[in-house]
Amino acid sequence: MFALERGYNDVFPMTRILVTNDDGVRSTGIKALADALAPLGQVVVLAPLREASAVGHALTLHHPLRLERLGEAVYAVDGTPTDCVNIAVSSVLRGLPDLVVSGINKGLNVGDDVTYSGTVSGALEAALLGVPAIAVSLQQGPDEWNFSHAARRARVIAQGVLRTGLPARTFLNVNVPRGRPKGVRVTVQGKRNHATTVTERHDPRGRPYFWIGEGQDEWMANGDSDYEAIRARFVSVTPLQSDMTAHGALTLVEGILRKRTSARGRR
Repeated sequence: MFALERGYNDVFPMTRILVTNDDGVRSTGIKALADALAPLGQVVVLAPLREASAVGHALTLHHPLRLERLGEAVYAVDGTPTDCVNIAVSSVLRGLPDLVVSGINKGLNVGDDVTYSGTVSGALEAALLGVPAIAVSLQQGPDEWNFSHAARRARVIAQGVLRTGLPARTFLNVNVPRGRPKGVRVTVQGKRNHATTVTERHDPRGRPYFWIGEGQDEWMANGDSDYEAIRARFVSVTPLQSDMTAHGALTLVEGILRKRTSARGRR
């Protein structure tokens, strides 16, 4: 395993930006992002060796991880985006960066998809560690991927975050429509009625196997949502947080527990 003898704190005293993703270290999206952020400081890329899409916030606990140096300030780990952020902090940067940017993902991460997304989870892990973070995703188009608009928007947003910071445990989920955006909207996370399709098939020996795929989605109407912003061809910027507590349900749950306790007392 590659081991760095000294941290980047000793070499690069300027602003340090960690770039990761879930499409893999060789994705054209991560290269476009790193190039766009280069004018803002010292960019270090550490991303999964292979594609790790839809792994969510997974952390590898049951097998060793290998760190490979692929180029100047470019590294890969045979793990998840969450693994990458932690190894970057502990073994490459030897400390916290000033900013973590995850992407540019090939495909949107809006609405409930943020719970599946490795791209979003890379930014979430950074926020949990106390680092301002941004996840960037691009809508798929009919032609080859064109990351130019998404990369430029990511740089502008990164400049703002470096300048002003973000609240604790908060990060930005940025989604960019294909083509030239009309502008930028601050949005909320969309909601949808999601139906995942599971197809059962059989291999040549008659043993069953399954393919999980996207089903039909019915989005709930909300003009302030990330989904609606993309439909209107605006860049969507959604502040997300690690706190998943349903605060509006606390009183309801307290009532449920009180009723259950009272029922037991009458037996």
